Amino acid sequence: MTAESVVPEDTNGDLPLDLVAAIEKGLQADAALRPLADRPLAKLTDKGLAHDHLRLVGSGLLLRIPKQSQRGYAPADNLRYQAACFARVSESGQGPKLAGVLPPRDGLPFGALVVEEIAGRPVKLPEELPALAACMAKVHALPLPPAEARPPLEDHRDPVAGLLTEIEDQARFIPEAGLADDSRREIEAELAWARDVAAGLDGAAQPVTLVLTDSHPGNFLIDTTGKATIVDLEKALYGSPGVDLAHSTVYSSTTWDLDVYAELCLDEVAAFYRRYLEIVDEAGAAGLAARLRPWLIPMRRLLFLRAITWCVMWSVQHHGAAKSAEALEAGGSDWSASKSEAALIAHVAGRVAEYLRPDIIARMRGEWLDNPGLNTLI
Repeated sequence: MTAESVVPEDTNGDLPLDLVAAIEKGLQADAALRPLADRPLAKLTDKGLAHDHLRLVGSGLLLRIPKQSQRGYAPADNLRYQAACFARVSESGQGPKLAGVLPPRDGLPFGALVVEEIAGRPVKLPEELPALAACMAKVHALPLPPAEARPPLEDHRDPVAGLLTEIEDQARFIPEAGLADDSRREIEAELAWARDVAAGLDGAAQPVTLVLTDSHPGNFLIDTTGKATIVDLEKALYGSPGVDLAHSTVYSSTTWDLDVYAELCLDEVAAFYRRYLEIVDEAGAAGLAARLRPWLIPMRRLLFLRAITWCVMWSVQHHGAAKSAEALEAGGSDWSASKSEAALIAHVAGRVAEYLRPDIIARMRGEWLDNPGLNTLI
């Protein structure tokens, strides 16, 4: 989602009156935000399934308005989680600063965050992969807080178990997804591998840092100096940096957003990993590269499973009826097609259908199953 880079398409007069009124009341209720209450609002192009974005014209700020909680939280908890994501990632200098929070109210049922608007353009791949590596290295190099200070962010002290829990929750939709036989066999083979790995770890540890989690290239913007900034931060947590590195370079990520579309070759992906390993210790995380290296391919395989099983889940759930306001307020996600504009749903449906094709799944698995594989090149 790179809403920050898109020209506004709507103004106040085209927005629901109850939404405009709720935003004005929310801004008025916060002394620090009150001067923004009379700013015109401009809706940005709908590019994400989980949020709408409104520009507070002339302020350098955006309203980030959830459509749902992707983590299944009730609205107030969802907002608190997202606020913590922005506050903590921005400490690295690589994410938008949090300016304020508008609590849920009538007309604004999930509330909103007020965040810094980042001026920039979409990433160019593969040439700007080093900028993504530098961005993530600085986030991963942030000091790890003690366990008691990590909430409300999720804390995957065992990153494999944490990721596998999410994968298994999504994989339960496999029987309903109408997958091709070869696709299903490929996915189930990877699931079997993941379960074996998780069962055999026996306390094996890997580095844990603050991670972005949703680090596909469409979620970054490049400024005039070439610096990359991550602009979608709702899923940050404490877990494995290997997930971020994988999610920024797997096929289903680099071809998701048409503004950054690229099909990376194995050498380009390997060069990205090598660059990250070169600079992450310099960014302030001494020794992280050596401790992380053995986990790069396992976490890439788990990220692949997370992405593919999300596609499976979405392919089933987007056909369903939208959840009631009461159900969402109680906590839960809603992937119904009615939650987003038709053009966005059509785009997502096309991407999901491609990623679930047998040849594409086999292509993605080939990174670690073929010889030579990615592991020999890093």
